[in-house]
Amino acid sequence: MRHDQRQPAELRPIRVQRHFVGAAPGSVLIQAGRTTVLCMASIENSLPSWKAATDPATASGWLTAEYSMLPGSTSPRKRREREKLDGRSSEIQRLIGRSLRAAIDFKALGARTIAIDCDVLEADGGTRTLSITGGFIALCDAIASIRGELAADCRIVRRSVAAISVGVVNGEPVLDLDYIEDSTAEVDLNVVMSGTSEFIEVQGTAEGKPFSRDMLNRQLDLATSGIEQLTRLQRETLGADWPPFDKSVIC
Repeated sequence: MRHDQRQPAELRPIRVQRHFVGAAPGSVLIQAGRTTVLCMASIENSLPSWKAATDPATASGWLTAEYSMLPGSTSPRKRREREKLDGRSSEIQRLIGRSLRAAIDFKALGARTIAIDCDVLEADGGTRTLSITGGFIALCDAIASIRGELAADCRIVRRSVAAISVGVVNGEPVLDLDYIEDSTAEVDLNVVMSGTSEFIEVQGTAEGKPFSRDMLNRQLDLATSGIEQLTRLQRETLGADWPPFDKSVIC
């Protein structure tokens, strides 16, 4: 039994509120325990200068992500990153971008840019993984907002994406670490997967002594079970707006 009475394979209680703000076509407030992240997705009918094509009709789209922690999200207060991101924030937003780009058919998206903004309101472990999981829901809502501009059978979202943390605490692998567990973990692992249990990215570090292949496999098995739970949550949250991945892309 863990310090918060969870079983090793048990997620923290998760709450999701769609359409949290009105300005962005996709916006989700997602909470796992005390960790709270606001994920917003916007779509621009343009491309970054480095990707802009000479013929817009043949252009493929792009997805970019930004991540930040609000000053009051931690104690002591975190300074606002006004001029330059710190190394951690920069690394996390690149992870979010890479992960959610795996969900998109950019040829189907066309000459558009999707911007994912993840702002941490309260941090108690797992902010990067929760940003990816909530970011996917916001992404689906943003894509739904441009359905009228697309052919009826055009499928932009190719697969679902979710992420979860795993670690080794007191010699045992556990799922979805909060700050207390993360700060003392012997292994820290972040796993990004599709809803069909395919790996997108795995980040792992031994915080003290190295860990065995068997321990890695045990953690990956835990992560897979966590992603299955998160995928069900995403599907239930989106309801009728869950993308039809089983249909061919025609754009």
